[in-house]
Amino acid sequence: MTRTSGSRYYYLVKHDSPEFKAIAEQGMILRCEVGSGLLGTALDGGQDRDEMGICVEPPEYVAGLRRFEQYIHRARPEGVRSEPGDLELVVYSLRKWMRLALNGNPTVLLLLFAPDSELVEINDFGRELRANTPIIVSRQAGHRFRGYLAAQRDRMLGNGSQHTNRPELIEKHGFDTKFATHMVRIGVQGVELLETGRITLPVPEPWRTWLRDLRLGKHTKDEALDAAADLDARLETLIRTSALPERPDHDAADEWLVRVHREAWKMA
Repeated sequence: MTRTSGSRYYYLVKHDSPEFKAIAEQGMILRCEVGSGLLGTALDGGQDRDEMGICVEPPEYVAGLRRFEQYIHRARPEGVRSEPGDLELVVYSLRKWMRLALNGNPTVLLLLFAPDSELVEINDFGRELRANTPIIVSRQAGHRFRGYLAAQRDRMLGNGSQHTNRPELIEKHGFDTKFATHMVRIGVQGVELLETGRITLPVPEPWRTWLRDLRLGKHTKDEALDAAADLDARLETLIRTSALPERPDHDAADEWLVRVHREAWKMA
């Protein structure tokens, strides 16, 4: 829906609309799980399922006034906790996903490294994208991983306006072990990315078991904070010393995006 005021346009975007769902489904090039099942940190007793996809938006949403950046499907209303078996899906436009990936967003980067067996959907464009990892990944990602680690730490500690909707974990363990697990896991994956240019999925041992134990409260809050502090310090060093390029190859990414959109539109 669009409202106009003079010569200015104001977009009231509803990300879960049937219109956006159709765009996501028809333009899908890649989709896979990005939650604890992919990471290998899921606990027994049932989990919700988090998936992420990428689609090529129609030309009128690129050259015209209409706009599409993402489609979101939630099993329950926003703010209501998911239950085991619920599906949470976000499908980004290829252009938005690329912007996030070039900036080093830890979650969107998982789509580049998920094992083939975990892919829900992929076509030739999706395979090309995954093969283009070297032009996307750079030392710049280290800053994003450090930022995400710090955000999870703040949420675990209840700093600022951050809060938890998992009071049962605090009552049982004395702290939100899910935030703690994400905090350490992001550090582990950031260090591996800057050291090797890859992220192993699921999380390799011994960290996978360590993270699952942390989620179960078998490690203390101080142990989690110490692990995160060590990983954060390693990230800080690797941002300067990693063999990865200092920045992603924006020119190559831009050229690829233009070609893929043109080819996809010809096929539509």
